[in-house]
Amino acid sequence: MSEMIIRPTLKFIYLGYAVVVVTVVAWAVAATQIHWPADVPAALHVWIPWLPVLLLLWPLKRHLHNRLTRMTILDDRLRYETGLLSKTTRTILVSRIQDVTVHQSVGQRMFDVGSLSIETAGEASRETIHNIDRPQDIADVINQRSQTKNPVEPNA
Repeated sequence: MSEMIIRPTLKFIYLGYAVVVVTVVAWAVAATQIHWPADVPAALHVWIPWLPVLLLLWPLKRHLHNRLTRMTILDDRLRYETGLLSKTTRTILVSRIQDVTVHQSVGQRMFDVGSLSIETAGEASRETIHNIDRPQDIADVINQRSQTKNPVEPNA
């Protein structure tokens, strides 16, 4: 079987970009229609061009965090990686997986997005990747691979 790479969805980030673009366009249109009184401080005029940049920081930060989180499903293990400069990687053997849980809020269900939690035996027993597309399909793949790697042996 080939490897499968899962990343958090970009649907909500694209929505954030759209909200920022609409807000910036509305602000630009409103700014051209407003005749500033003479008593408006000059500092306000300096900050106005920077507002779109400041608004874009929110979806850009989320986008960067999104791209730096991924789970790779291999034949016999899962690898969960986060980080850019300082990177954390957790490898989970498929045979050690005890539970795969999918959690979807009402809003997430409308977009077929959800959180996938994988539980194993051990101290840090749960790993969760949030806002992934088709979480139930991915949970089914993980369960299928854990069953093929962990067959039930008949009693002798």
